[in-house]
Amino acid sequence: QVRLVESGGGSVQPGGSLRLSCAASTNILSFNAMAWFRQAPEKSREIIAEITRDGTTSVADSLKGRFTIWRDNAKNTVYLQMNSLEIEDTAVYNCNYKYQGDYGTNWAQGTQVTVSS
Repeated sequence: QVRLVESGGGSVQPGGSLRLSCAASTNILSFNAMAWFRQAPEKSREIIAEITRDGTTSVADSLKGRFTIWRDNAKNTVYLQMNSLEIEDTAVYNCNYKYQGDYGTNWAQGTQVTVSS
């Protein structure tokens, strides 16, 4: 069974930065892709950044230039660097993976990011 553990969240002021980590219990290169998602209060969950097995990355258009996704294969960990954080970035952030088909619907605990003055 695959276990994902997100960490790195916290409370920051607007303009601050955080680095989130998603540690997997298995070889992340066995996945077709991994991604970061977030769900803000009263909003739907959205995908914000993705990295495919071959290392291709993508970031949601609205977040390009502020958010970066990368991985450390030796640590089976995917990271999300978040810069110039805004109040609207407040959300629970989760990671997930594709193995066969789309991303799963079972979510780990996630890590809370709160951006406030």
